[in-house]
Amino acid sequence: MCKGNYYITTPIYYPSANLHIGHAYCTVATDTMARYKRLQGYNVKFLTGTDEHGQKIEDKAKEAGITPQQFVDNIVLGEKGVLDLWKLMNISYDRFIRTTDDYHVAAIQKIFKRMYENGDIYKGKYTGKYCKPCESFWTESQLVDGKCPDCGREVQDAEEEAYFFRLSKYADRIQDLLENTDFLEPRSRVNEMVNNFIKPGLEDLCVSRTSFTWGVPVDFDEGHVVYVWIDALFNYMTALGFENDKYNDLSDFWPADVHFVGKEIVRFHSIIWPAMLMSLNLPLPKKVYGHGWLNFNGEKMSKSRGNVVDPYILSERFGVDALRFFLLRTFPFGSDGNFTNELLISTINTDLANTLGNLVSRTVAMNQKYFGSVLGEGGEAAALDGELKALAADVIANYEKQMERFQFSVALNEVFRLLDRANKYIDETTPWILAKSEDSKARLLTVMKNLCECIRIAAILLTPMIPDSSKAILDLLNVAEEKRDFSALCYCADENAVWTTTVGAPLFPRIDVEKELAALEELSKPAKPALEIEPYSEENVDFDTFCKSDFRAVKVKDCKNVKKSDKLLQFTLDDGTGTDRQILSGIAKYYKPEELIGKTLVAIVNLPPRKMMGRESCGMLLSAVHSVEGEEKLNLIMIDDAIPAGAKLC
Repeated sequence: MCKGNYYITTPIYYPSANLHIGHAYCTVATDTMARYKRLQGYNVKFLTGTDEHGQKIEDKAKEAGITPQQFVDNIVLGEKGVLDLWKLMNISYDRFIRTTDDYHVAAIQKIFKRMYENGDIYKGKYTGKYCKPCESFWTESQLVDGKCPDCGREVQDAEEEAYFFRLSKYADRIQDLLENTDFLEPRSRVNEMVNNFIKPGLEDLCVSRTSFTWGVPVDFDEGHVVYVWIDALFNYMTALGFENDKYNDLSDFWPADVHFVGKEIVRFHSIIWPAMLMSLNLPLPKKVYGHGWLNFNGEKMSKSRGNVVDPYILSERFGVDALRFFLLRTFPFGSDGNFTNELLISTINTDLANTLGNLVSRTVAMNQKYFGSVLGEGGEAAALDGELKALAADVIANYEKQMERFQFSVALNEVFRLLDRANKYIDETTPWILAKSEDSKARLLTVMKNLCECIRIAAILLTPMIPDSSKAILDLLNVAEEKRDFSALCYCADENAVWTTTVGAPLFPRIDVEKELAALEELSKPAKPALEIEPYSEENVDFDTFCKSDFRAVKVKDCKNVKKSDKLLQFTLDDGTGTDRQILSGIAKYYKPEELIGKTLVAIVNLPPRKMMGRESCGMLLSAVHSVEGEEKLNLIMIDDAIPAGAKLC
């Protein structure tokens, strides 16, 4: 019997060419919850997709020499793209949305116009800071050390005609929603949103752009495109048929039961999203859950740090279910987690190979040895069996409680409490001794039935996390289909129970730790990045003009950061004249001042002085410029320290 409808979503992902296991973390968790609810008997709608508009997409497509649509198509549909990754990780989504889908684009235009017509969107001029990677607008006071508070990257000055959403109008209602309901979890996220964004003063939000074209056009004002976060957030409703005829199940599934999102986009989902829904008098989602980041060796994951976090490599070496299990078992959902290869292998060996895999292998092997793999009717119970049955009931209840709270790691603790007890039960009942006496055969029969029943229950509880492995376990026990979902979780190892088991290959072979770590270390060595150099100038410079440039060796006597600038370093240089020379150079991003003291550099010394941040700079230090994976790099030209200060370069 259907228990009702359940709607769960992941955020729609920016289509990155560098997919790693961190991208799959949220989606694996969402998939686990969707599978859990299906096993409970709910009609589940699980939505995921890709967020394909915005300036950074347009820029990257231009760099690649293709259209933005071709760029996103390649990443979403291409080999090892988003759809391939979800297939690899066994993601059981019910609907996939792309923000470039025609029905979604048309719906966003209607939504934008509705908010404009009700007075919540108005035209103005935006002046402020903009983070292109995050597609986020910031005020000066919100920056951290002059950089984006979300990603830590450089922001750029932005000034353009734009439409604004009256976000400030909803500040009090949003604060009440966050503080006095369970709309946003974990609770720590509420404090962040209220203290960092609402209490300092919630400003109206810029919701259109005119400086690029890759977005949903504002159909009543040519030249404007809709801000990507309006485009992205309303996907949760357009994918159900809101303002379009593509789908018609909005009334069945909205409001959403839960949005799972990474902590870096909680602000958009817990402040901007409900405010826009309030503007349109639409029901709010029941819950937004902001999980932590999956870090790699203490740092936020990045493909450039090595390919050991490549889900294709990890899945090939350890199996998809082992990888899914590790993500859910090891890191409390809601907090940051630190991924290491050592921890991954240790978790697989300890939990999957030893505790679960060994229990299954021992049980089916003993069934074969002592009963020819068929456990018929009959048996002899003992007090120990009642303890096992009571524990199983307690585990099931606690597991369901933790799953409803999205505490997957704690729910798995409960499953392994049952598995650990079953392994101990083997030691306590000593089947190998019972098998020696015909008088003990009835007791041995019950012992083996209890072990099979504990494994059956554990396999059902593990199905949302490791679906293929759980199915394989239930197949080894030849469990009937009607006894594989949550309606069949009651303990039923009685005298009338009959089991026919099958011996199979180990589900989770034990991993040779040292050998595997060495292999992963080799795989982790990053490929040498392709260097991108500036194109050669086509303009010729005559020799006499070149000779007018005075290149000199200079030695760094002192170097320090320039206050209120995150780009400039101030150099005090010995140029051989006996008088210190001061030069300012925009290379603070690439060097620490103390690294450069004592170095011998090259400077052009006959340039006219110029003021930078109110300080005089007399000359220019020479650097080499190149790009690595689209990011500009500067390297100061350093020469042999044996060359004296003031030596002329020619």
